[in-house]
Amino acid sequence: MGNKPDLRVNLAGVALHNPVMVASGTFGTGEEYAPFMDVNRLGAIITKTVTLEKRKGNPPPRIWETPSGLLNSIGLQNKGIDRFLKEDLPLFRRLHPAIIANIAGFEIDEYVTLARKLNAALGISALELNISCPNVKEGGVIFGSNPKIAAEVVKETKKVSRIPLIVKLSPNVNDIVTIAQAVEEAGADAISLVNTFIGMAIDPVTFKPRISNIVGGLSGPAIRPIAVRMVWEVAQKVKVPVVGIGGITSVSDALEFFLAGATAIAVGTANLVNPGTPAEIIDDLEKFLVKKGLNSINDVIGGVEA
Repeated sequence: MGNKPDLRVNLAGVALHNPVMVASGTFGTGEEYAPFMDVNRLGAIITKTVTLEKRKGNPPPRIWETPSGLLNSIGLQNKGIDRFLKEDLPLFRRLHPAIIANIAGFEIDEYVTLARKLNAALGISALELNISCPNVKEGGVIFGSNPKIAAEVVKETKKVSRIPLIVKLSPNVNDIVTIAQAVEEAGADAISLVNTFIGMAIDPVTFKPRISNIVGGLSGPAIRPIAVRMVWEVAQKVKVPVVGIGGITSVSDALEFFLAGATAIAVGTANLVNPGTPAEIIDDLEKFLVKKGLNSINDVIGGVEA
């Protein structure tokens, strides 16, 4: 190995050979990106959100490019857990990176059932709980917007899960730290943040919203400073690892999250613009550590002098 810096990190018991992951919904099964980069270089792949039943998603149009960002309202389109296990998981198993399954439900029981099904499958290293969905039994409240409800879904899923739970938080809340502390206390093994911000775009010619669902989730560089701030706030108040997500397009962006306290980062929207972004960040992280005379990425995590 020589003087090559060590990029290995431990994410809630999951050993990653580097801290660069790809965010849910932006990387397919990895095969789509094979022509553009060596997918096996990734630390982990987070799957597209999987639900119990097949979902068609929202009608188009459902994406709109904004200045330095992307507005989307896909509606969790996916083939359902049974087809995921039969068709997609075998493809993921061929790859070297850790596979983290992102799951979502509309009732707590659905998260529990999904966790049980994935526990029985080989090749999944951790679960990422998407708690940004409406809770049908609670009158449409978003799981992740209420500390008590967020804690309940984590607690019940944790009871049945034999693999680590990474809880993905919505940034559309008044106090992200309170939510993070609630899910940590309920058993979250790690916390990933942030999910997309609620946004809207309107066509001044037709007077109609740009996307059919009226509002959607804003991602991309436009949200990065807010995401970095939230990671910094949460990392100071919880003991579990934090995953930083939000507008990462370069090693400089990634380093902001590491310095703020993130153990790992996930590249999302940038994959749609430059499919080689994650590999470039891995290369440039090594170069950065060498330049700084540092032996490990762990020497950078939480290092902001604030």
